[in-house]
Amino acid sequence: MTYSIVARDAATGELGVAVQSHWFSVGTVVTWAEAGVGAVATQSFAEPAYGPQGLALMKLGLSARAALAALVSADAEQSRRQVAMVDAQGRVAVHTGEGCIADAGHVIGDGVSAQANMMRSAQVWPAMLAAYEMADGPLCDRLMAALDAGEAAGGDVRGRQSAAMLIVPASSSSQPWRDRVVDLRVDDHPDPLGELRRLVTVQRAYRHMEAAEERELAGDMDGSLAEYQAARPLLQGNDEATFWSAILLADSGRVDEARSLFAGIVTREPGWAELVRRLPAAGLLRNGDATVQLLLE
Repeated sequence: MTYSIVARDAATGELGVAVQSHWFSVGTVVTWAEAGVGAVATQSFAEPAYGPQGLALMKLGLSARAALAALVSADAEQSRRQVAMVDAQGRVAVHTGEGCIADAGHVIGDGVSAQANMMRSAQVWPAMLAAYEMADGPLCDRLMAALDAGEAAGGDVRGRQSAAMLIVPASSSSQPWRDRVVDLRVDDHPDPLGELRRLVTVQRAYRHMEAAEERELAGDMDGSLAEYQAARPLLQGNDEATFWSAILLADSGRVDEARSLFAGIVTREPGWAELVRRLPAAGLLRNGDATVQLLLE
């Protein structure tokens, strides 16, 4: 009893699924994806096995249509299921059983399917597809636009409770722990889409910080600082990027800028000062105790 979208981004090959529902922790049931294989949404008296089994069949080379048909044909409760799949080639398949609670239905576009059941309005899934196709930017933003449109068109007749988004790369790295572009869940919240949108922004900031660390290790201090600066406005109320910006500035001799940043965050959380004192022992300051003194004197 939910609405969801599965899609393949034609530009990047990323595969994604996003969902909102009046059900606790919907992401643990509905959203499934594997890099270079496909994405699955399984809902309406959901049978979670459609997720891993559908991905396994697509990994063997079956199209989304063939994989879904094989699973539906073996399901005695198929009339109550709603399942959508997209494979790595962008082929889409969806099943809405005649026993799904109204309003229920689905609509397919190029490399995308929007589906819903137990909705306030039959306009939910067409609105989702239209919003997805009109949206610009990365796949996560387009999926978010689709969920927002579904809610604006009426959403779940029971209200809202949880949401989730899962996006994987176009190809596998053979390191599954790296094959998650987005993996976010809002398990129980009065505004799950608002919270999911906030988390997408926070994750974007942390990707900038990961890039900053990589550039610093490569000796590109200006590039590292630029990545931290890009992260800062995305992290309202979170001083992580500001702290490391201050450290990098101080270690590079830009003392006045570093102190200005550092003074603000220490006022909000004195623990940052203690962390600075611990960095030389961990080998994380090029100028060691000298940088500590510059920041704390």
